[in-house]
Amino acid sequence: MARHLMGRRDEHAAAQYADPGLVRGYAAAYESGRATRYFQSRLHLVDEALRPASGALLDVGCGPGMLVRHLLDTRPAGFRITACDRSAAMIEAVAERAGADDVELAVARIEDMPFPDGAFDVVVAMGVLEYARARDGVRELARVLRPGGLAVVTMLNPLSPYRLVEWCLYWPFLRLLGKVERLAGVPPGKRHTVPKSGIRALPAARLRRMLRGAGLEPADPVYFDVTPFVPPLDKVFRRWRREWRGHLDRTVSRGPGRWLGTGYLVTARRSGRAPAGGTASATARRV
Repeated sequence: MARHLMGRRDEHAAAQYADPGLVRGYAAAYESGRATRYFQSRLHLVDEALRPASGALLDVGCGPGMLVRHLLDTRPAGFRITACDRSAAMIEAVAERAGADDVELAVARIEDMPFPDGAFDVVVAMGVLEYARARDGVRELARVLRPGGLAVVTMLNPLSPYRLVEWCLYWPFLRLLGKVERLAGVPPGKRHTVPKSGIRALPAARLRRMLRGAGLEPADPVYFDVTPFVPPLDKVFRRWRREWRGHLDRTVSRGPGRWLGTGYLVTARRSGRAPAGGTASATARRV
């Protein structure tokens, strides 16, 4: 039963970004849409975590390459970048976004990456473990990270008011409304719907235990996209309050308000020798 549920979750996750049109929509959401504040707040915090780092960097679960392009624009000499994603459509988008810049590309799952042990000084896993077998993914992160190297990991915060309302009330309501609209004869394109996402987010304490178990030394989490508003009120709020774009530092918290963050970031250092056991079954290429 557990294996069947994992398979279904994996199918939902894979289906989201196999279509180039969905990939373009994901990239556009960084600039405009309900998730824009989340994406911009996350990128701001990841950028902050990477300031003291340099060297060979792996962006695993890279999506359409928003972080890759940001680093190429802001720190062109800081990193030798490798971008990896399970979706070939995402990797094609990275190739377009990177242009003539020298970036290594790989189509692979985070649980089974085609890189040698200790290959990277920095590994970024931004919004990918929610869609993967998290424990296996964390072990692979540790394997490809050199001793003393830096891991930067983000995760949706399943304990935030926003996520609790979104997942337990708002999305189920929209799915129920869509069923009622179907029975009422509303055309498919006009019905409310929320596709199955395959998301399985972990609380910060559990993720940090996983990181320790893989030989990483995690720091305290930092929370981002801090907001007291829950769906659908957040949509109304963000229409008339846009000052956050100029003050992204105000969207993150290490203090008392952190529990309002819809996501969180953990940095961790690789200790000792990286565990062996990785494989190289995926495809890789250079642009």
